[in-house]
Amino acid sequence: MQTAPRSQASIRDAAAVLRRGGLVAFPTETVYGLGADASNPSAVARIYAVKGRPVNHPLIVHIGELAQLSRWALEVPESAKQLAKRFWPGPLTLLLRRAPGVGDYLTGGQDTIGLRIPGHAVALELLREFGGEDDGRRLIGVAAPSANKFGRISPTNAEHVRNDLGGEVDLVLDGGDCDVGIESTILDLSRGRPVLLRPGRISAGEIAGVIGVTPERPDARAPRAPGTLESHYAPRQPLRLVGQKDWDEALRSEANRRRSVLAFRAQPAGDASRLWIAASPEPGPYAHALYANLRTLDGSGCEVILVEAPPEGGEWIGVNDRLNRAAHAG
Repeated sequence: MQTAPRSQASIRDAAAVLRRGGLVAFPTETVYGLGADASNPSAVARIYAVKGRPVNHPLIVHIGELAQLSRWALEVPESAKQLAKRFWPGPLTLLLRRAPGVGDYLTGGQDTIGLRIPGHAVALELLREFGGEDDGRRLIGVAAPSANKFGRISPTNAEHVRNDLGGEVDLVLDGGDCDVGIESTILDLSRGRPVLLRPGRISAGEIAGVIGVTPERPDARAPRAPGTLESHYAPRQPLRLVGQKDWDEALRSEANRRRSVLAFRAQPAGDASRLWIAASPEPGPYAHALYANLRTLDGSGCEVILVEAPPEGGEWIGVNDRLNRAAHAG
């Protein structure tokens, strides 16, 4: 695995790797992605193999230009255009009906495709270099789930990628720490009404403010989407999510196990936890540091990770979604 800091030369090298069917890990504003040429089935198959990802689990395609949207999607409703204009580049994935020529190998066999323009300078430079001269007809995009083993904690810096995937990636573009720190909001617009499949930095309220309709919750017929399995984003050690009123009892009940802690309070005097991280009380900084904190706790030699549950609702919805799925694995 080669790691390269951001430069014009490294961007050109990364685009060349993608064109010849290789894998490039690159930063976005959410997490690091494991990228392959989305028009190359063999290259995309390597993503599934490296991650250990189920083949029916769809991928998100990252595009560099808004003009590409109508080539990947069969129909682009007015709501999609409004949201793209407002939030792209940025942490919003739109699920639309796929265009002819978009293969099952990207969609998990569904008739929908997830698309977004990421809001990170390195990602945008890579996508535009990879696209090259656009003839107005080609499908140009990079399929990129998170650059880690399937179901585990997503990477938010290049070191996380190296630790998780080792030499299984051809090139890692090092763009520093990701700004947002949790994955994009996923909104389904394929069925005539907006449905929020995965919460993220962009809230249902912000979406409603643009299109005038509050997104619905997923129903039984909602398309499958990345990161929505009951168990996901999980550390190797069991994670226990504890409400504030149960916190003291949880510490007592885990007194005989090696525990590490992520909490909104400082470590009390005499506490025997192996590691205690005092988290930010603000949702943005908390999300930014979440995966790095979970990785640090997971590597502390503990037997269990105790996490003090954040507040419900509001800007905490995306964080709570990730923590609940991480806890489910335990």
